[in-house]
Amino acid sequence: MIKPFPKPIYVTRPFLPPLDQFSAGLEEIWNNRWLTNDGPILKRFTGQLCNAFETDNLCLFNNGTLALQIALQGMEISGEVITTPFTFVATTHALFWNKIRPVFVDIEPDYYTLDPEKVEAAITPWTTAILATHVYGHPCKLNKLADIARRHNLKLIYDAAHTFGVTVDNKSIAHFGDLSMFSFHATKLFHSLEGGMVIFKDAGLKSRFDYLKNFGFKNEVEVVMPGTNAKMNEMQALMGIQVLGYLDEIIEKRSRIAALYRDGLKDVPGVRLVPPLAHEIKYNYAYMPAEIDEQEFGMDREALYKKLIEWNVFTRRYFYPLVCDYACYRSVTVNGPLTVARRVADRILTLPIYDSLDLSDVEAICEIIRSIQTAKAGALSANMASTGQ
Repeated sequence: MIKPFPKPIYVTRPFLPPLDQFSAGLEEIWNNRWLTNDGPILKRFTGQLCNAFETDNLCLFNNGTLALQIALQGMEISGEVITTPFTFVATTHALFWNKIRPVFVDIEPDYYTLDPEKVEAAITPWTTAILATHVYGHPCKLNKLADIARRHNLKLIYDAAHTFGVTVDNKSIAHFGDLSMFSFHATKLFHSLEGGMVIFKDAGLKSRFDYLKNFGFKNEVEVVMPGTNAKMNEMQALMGIQVLGYLDEIIEKRSRIAALYRDGLKDVPGVRLVPPLAHEIKYNYAYMPAEIDEQEFGMDREALYKKLIEWNVFTRRYFYPLVCDYACYRSVTVNGPLTVARRVADRILTLPIYDSLDLSDVEAICEIIRSIQTAKAGALSANMASTGQ
């Protein structure tokens, strides 16, 4: 008999390096007495990331939201930007804070990224850029978006918050488009407690980003532009260095969990998982999304979400509601009916996935979902039989 988990199984838990290892790093910080402002550990972390991504066009921040806000500011993006309603709200907030008008268009149904056809149809004389999200770490339609941006002379910016470690044809996802922003928030598979990073094509942006994240200071007595405070500190950098050393192991563990979900849920009516990615894409298994078809499953996503909580399984309706449905964005331009985005937002659940999640717990979650569906289907059949339908 299946029983609820004795302790909650959350949708994610952060990876933490061994405590003695992190403590040893803290000793260096204590000895240096250098906590922020471009300290030695931050410089070391920056160098490691430059090596990993094979570029010097890289800048670190204290979080991903400020990284994207400053990126838009530094690139002098203005007017209208075509973007997705199926993303974390910070994507759109970054536009708003730069007084840029977001224009929402629909997504494609397989991996939930911007639909290039809808993007092209929404371009106006005021459009200056495309801001696309690699949803759940799934790469956008890279070639098609690049072609549209080139033909219409638009900047192509990626919210790559979910895609640390993802490659396409052995090339980092960071090297597509004009700029990519990565989040190092604690909920991500790679994190630095909090943090963010941008990688960009134009080397000239580096100094501008550095000024903007440090109050605009060029030196002790010169302020060259009205910047803000978005610097990464030494403790964030220390965590980033240590988590980076475990990245391959983290991704491998998550890949086994994802494979187990695929096997355990493949025959459950009404549960749709995203199609396998193309062979040239190396995925990071950042999330485990599933769409719930009410008619086939026997209950809608909302009912299943609540039912799983009774079993101590905490999923997430990620992303729901759509950004354009938040009160602060209801007056924003929506190009088209957003048919796919609305359907997915109403059906999506992201299932628990993190490196320390036991495989036996994954099997149990699959069994719980199967049992809920079977019980619901049985109850519906019994009801139909009793009413003579």
